[in-house]
Amino acid sequence: MRSWQVERRKRTRHLIELGGLVIKAGIVDMTGDDRAMIYGALLWMADKLQSDQGEQARGLWSAKGKQAFGDG
Repeated sequence: MRSWQVERRKRTRHLIELGGLVIKAGIVDMTGDDRAMIYGALLWMADKLQSDQGEQARGLWSAKGKQAFGDG
């Protein structure tokens, strides 16, 4: 298999896994699959991470995610 094919498969798998997290969190159902709303929420999250509250948000969200995965 060529290197570009391997990289493409890795990228595809990564995107599928990220989409799975959106579904697992219930975001799709809660928003009625409104992609503009989901994208807006992700943009809000990115703004929060770039703000002076970014480190606090990272810590809080990471702990919540680990707990949901059963790692915390």
